[in-house]
This record gives sequence, structure tokens and C-alpha cells, in this order.
Amino acid sequence: MALSRTRIARPVRQPRPAAEKSTNGAREKGPQLQAAKAAQTRARLIEATVRCLVKYGYANTTTPKVAEEAGLSRGAMMHHFENGTALIKATIAELHEKRLRAFRRAADKPVHEVTDLVETYWRQLQKPAFIAFHELAVAARTDADLASILKPLQDEFGEKFNAQAEQLFPEWASSPTNFALAMTLSQTLLEGMAISLQTGGMDLEKVEPMLRHLESQIAALVPSATS
Repeated sequence: MALSRTRIARPVRQPRPAAEKSTNGAREKGPQLQAAKAAQTRARLIEATVRCLVKYGYANTTTPKVAEEAGLSRGAMMHHFENGTALIKATIAELHEKRLRAFRRAADKPVHEVTDLVETYWRQLQKPAFIAFHELAVAARTDADLASILKPLQDEFGEKFNAQAEQLFPEWASSPTNFALAMTLSQTLLEGMAISLQTGGMDLEKVEPMLRHLESQIAALVPSATS
């Protein structure tokens, strides 16, 4: 009571609610900031999932391990991903998007050099993202639940990749068959080489000759070279 009387005798400005103190711009930034923080946390969890897949393999990657790898509590993780299935689905989608971004960067030039494209994709395959994706792809062979997640996302990725390739490489428009062959040859050979290196089935010194051979094979398919 004494404290209340003191405040009456010497009035002070009462704090306003946070919403009243903020300007309109600040109020608008509140939800945006929260959304940005949520997106950062989701990205952090996806990156942690990739690291766990590389370190432990799919069979031994669990939500508690992912939460620990991300430096978050399991409860905090579940706030963003309701279960492991949702987390794996988001991780696969992000791995596909990284491949599309790498492809766009490699092709974002006025003149497309076969060497640039091969080298760029090969570098992408040396990163943890490809190891994680390969781990998921192999596990899906005998895991029906994982396959049911992976297959539709793979189909969606294939459609986006093909559409993007056609847009980025108009010089191949006159020879769609050769273009499809060049893209398939590049993907299967480079990914096969990356897997062989991971498993010890290929010596490192063979990489450069194989890359150069692939470049010559693609160059022979370019419309100008076959017309």
C-alpha cells in the first residue's frame, strides 16, 4: 500500500503494452522475424539430418540424434517437424533443391562449356549432400515407408530438372534426343564415379581421365557437332 501511495504522489508514466509501444513497421516485423527464426531452425535441423545420415547411415539416424546434432531439445525439434517422416521428407526436398541450384549455377553463362558443367556437377557430388541422398536412395530399396516418401519427390525433381535444362540450354532444342542422352550420360556416370570413390571401388587417379572422356562424349552429342 505504501508503494502505491508513493506512485500516486509522484506519478510516473506507465509502460504501454508492447503492441502500443511499437510502430506499425515494428509490429509488422514481429511475425516476419518469427518466421525467419523458424526457417533458420528448420534449416538447422535439415543440415543436422544430413550430417547424421553421413555419420550414422539411415538405419541409425534417429530424431534424438538429429536434435543433439542440431543443438536443440527433441521437443524443440518436434515443434518444427511433427515426426521423423516429416523431417526426412523436408531433407530430401532440400537435397533436391541443392542439386537444382548447383545445376542453375553451372548453366548460368551466356556460353555453355561442357568442361564447366562437368566440373561443377562433379564438385557437387563430393559434398555431404550427395552422400546423404545416396544413403537414402539405397535404404529405400528395402524400406517401403522411405520409398513412398522418396519416389514422388524423385519424380517431382526429375520434372523440374528436365524443365530447367530445356530452358537453360536452348542451343540443344534442335536435338532433344541427343540432349536427353547427354544429360543421362552425365548424371549416371558422374554419380556412379562418386559412389565408387566412396566405397573404394575406384582409384582417385582415374577421376581426371574419366571426366575428360565424359566431356568428349558430350561434345560429340552437341547439335553443331552432329549436324
